[in-house]
Amino acid sequence: MIEVEVRGDLEYAIRQLKKKLQIDGIKRELKRRENYEKPSVKKRRKQAEARRKLRKFNRIRRG
Repeated sequence: MIEVEVRGDLEYAIRQLKKKLQIDGIKRELKRRENYEKPSVKKRRKQAEARRKLRKFNRIRRG
């Protein structure tokens, strides 16, 4: 659950909410679900995500 405390400036609170949604990947997930994705496209996307995660993990491990 994502919470943003509003202490006066509503614009600031909206920016903070958008930032948290982007970090959690919710924004990307919503955009992806807007249209049907063929199984072959879904498989390629999942493989690409796995490669990115592996590269990131290896960078962190070495660094």
